[in-house]
Amino acid sequence: MSYVPISIATESQYRQSQQRQQRQQREQHSAPDDSPPRDSTFHPEDWKILSKFWYPVAFSSDLTDKPIAVRLLDERLVAYRAEGRVVIAKDMCAHRGVPLSLGWVEGENIVCPYHGLRYGPDGKCRHIPSQPDGHISERLKICMYPAQERYGLIWTSLGGGHEAFPEFPAWDNPDFQQILPPSIDIAASAGRQVEGFIDVAHFAWIHEATFADRDNPFVPQYTAERTERGMHAEYISTVSNFPKRMQHRAPADYLWRRVFNIELPFTASLTVDFPEGGVLSILNAASPVSARSTRLFVPIARNFDKDQPLQEVYDFNRQIFEEDRAIVETQRPDDLPLDRGVEAHILADRSSGAYRRAMSLLGLGSAYSG
Repeated sequence: MSYVPISIATESQYRQSQQRQQRQQREQHSAPDDSPPRDSTFHPEDWKILSKFWYPVAFSSDLTDKPIAVRLLDERLVAYRAEGRVVIAKDMCAHRGVPLSLGWVEGENIVCPYHGLRYGPDGKCRHIPSQPDGHISERLKICMYPAQERYGLIWTSLGGGHEAFPEFPAWDNPDFQQILPPSIDIAASAGRQVEGFIDVAHFAWIHEATFADRDNPFVPQYTAERTERGMHAEYISTVSNFPKRMQHRAPADYLWRRVFNIELPFTASLTVDFPEGGVLSILNAASPVSARSTRLFVPIARNFDKDQPLQEVYDFNRQIFEEDRAIVETQRPDDLPLDRGVEAHILADRSSGAYRRAMSLLGLGSAYSG
């Protein structure tokens, strides 16, 4: 009978192996760093760049003292309120790797359901039930992330939250009504979704059933320019923004002004001037769950029709974004190409061209996955 000899590790090799594992475990449970998760669908360098920014991960109304599991840039997170404070952490107990989202909150601590370990809002283990008077190792610490509660949403940044927070001033204007439709899950990259949101040439073809007109596909010249934080474009046309059933409210000669602003990488706003001084502002906050999975949050603020049923607003906006979702999910390549030679371009692409150039200047790869 033949056999394969098995090498026996020396004591020195064994110690080196143990030290290596301990280093990996310490790194795994340390403060936020620029390392993507093992199952990341992004290129590592792209992930490091994208992780620096703020993204929404849940509605404020969803967050109670019951932990919920969310995902951002392939990182599994747990979000909860501890004595009113919003807390976001890596969804993994430092002891045996059980998701903390399966646990519960007691006071300001989150409790692991496996062995009852309690972690405070600073991430440090506060109590071990099986050894109440014993020493608590410094390694028993979970990775915490910054959190902000804005525009009816819970936001976080995996890279420390040092980048500027997205602006949406209409939400805080007392003259405006705040509207928060349900989120939309899109099987496409966040970059493709955002580019679709600022695209003005697709109205007549994709949104013909909701507000646009196949007989009015012309795109007048407009300007799009780089800004410090992204892109700004102003577009004026005769395409009404009223739903089809309300088109009679638009004067025949009214020119619709739409202002787009992008805050890199995946947050965009649209402000539309309506007749009689009406203003509608929409925040398109695309949260990259993974490279090709996006959860879209769409806070809306308006200063007109504030006495109208909100369900009609929810239904209209849902139909528009579903129309967009259906087409964006078919686009190939899946990623947003930052190399201008990958796709052909038309005159109406000024806004998307400015957006892609701004994304490229972030340092993302030309074959960007995101």
